[in-house]
Amino acid sequence: MLCPFCGHKEDKVIDSRESREGEIIRRRRECLACAKRFTTYEKIDEIPYMVVKKDGRRERFDRQKLLSGLLKASEKRPISMTKLAEMIDAVENRLAETPERELSTTDIGEMLMERLAGLDKIAYVRFASVYRDFQDVEAFMTELNSLIRHKKQ
Repeated sequence: MLCPFCGHKEDKVIDSRESREGEIIRRRRECLACAKRFTTYEKIDEIPYMVVKKDGRRERFDRQKLLSGLLKASEKRPISMTKLAEMIDAVENRLAETPERELSTTDIGEMLMERLAGLDKIAYVRFASVYRDFQDVEAFMTELNSLIRHKKQ
């Protein structure tokens, strides 16, 4: 490691500490030439998770964007933040399991709708109306009727 003070290439590690649940290691170092101390951070260089949009574009997975959509769908509904976080965790876990580290918005939407349907029917319908882009009342009623049929079974 190059010393930021004198540019010397040799140093010794004085102290190492993990932070953020072991994702980052903080090291205090001392330059062997000038004896000044400096801090370095070591972390895993991760490949970002990607989301494939319906039009084929790819963008970084944004946990906050998913949470925002779920919060809108579950507004004034008895769904805890813990449950919403668990839903997003499930999506992230699925992303981590795929070798390409990417999922389509279709897969993500279906995963979330499946979980919402079992959790709260109103939140499910709200989310589905945006996700499936209902263009008219008929499409909305078809989804509601499907929900009612599944409930009776």
